Amino acid sequence: MSTASDARFWDRISPKYARDVIADQGGYERTLARTRALLKADDQVLELGCGTGSTALHIAGDVQSYLATDLSAGMIAIAREKQAASAIPALAFQVGTAEASMFEIGRYHAVLGFNYLHMVRDVPGTLRRIHALLAPGGLFITKTPCLGDMNPLLGLVLLPGMRAIGRAPYVSVFRQAELCRLVSSADFDILATENHASRGNDRRPFIVARKRRASEVGEPAVPWQALPSDSQSASSIGS
Repeated sequence: MSTASDARFWDRISPKYARDVIADQGGYERTLARTRALLKADDQVLELGCGTGSTALHIAGDVQSYLATDLSAGMIAIAREKQAASAIPALAFQVGTAEASMFEIGRYHAVLGFNYLHMVRDVPGTLRRIHALLAPGGLFITKTPCLGDMNPLLGLVLLPGMRAIGRAPYVSVFRQAELCRLVSSADFDILATENHASRGNDRRPFIVARKRRASEVGEPAVPWQALPSDSQSASSIGS
């Protein structure tokens, strides 16, 4: 399967995706609140893998500009339908991936990617691209399923089988510790990792990473430290 076939998959399921109920509403609301707390009113924000735009519609009114993107035209069409029912001048939806030429290098104060990184085919390359798109000191904020920490049969048997018959898109399988290493290797300092689940054993760490300034590139990563958090305790990188 290719990126184009992934886009066709998401186009096909976008109506069902839009109807699905969020499995952990409490965890989702905690993620929204933490993300809002990290953003400022004059920020320019880019969201990658925005799906049908629910998160963008919640957050975009709090910042100066918010560009929400997805590789699926079907997802973006639904997002624009939702947008028509609201009045958020700062928000725009656009079909595209992180590699799109429409993005201005060094422009964004924050890049968001929720349930996104495990869906890209070149995670290290995508992280380097995100680093380039961020302004110096900008934040990469992500919440990513770490399938390697879940049932091993998912990555070894179930997902490859489903992809073979066109029932699943490409999915990367990694552990949280590996994801944190990849983020750090792309010249980010990880400021926090948190678990926002309100129930169950969620393996989707919420990670906040800061782009190193040019003068800091090549220096050792700063020690992990918790940002101001809610009632959920932040977890250390290797846990």
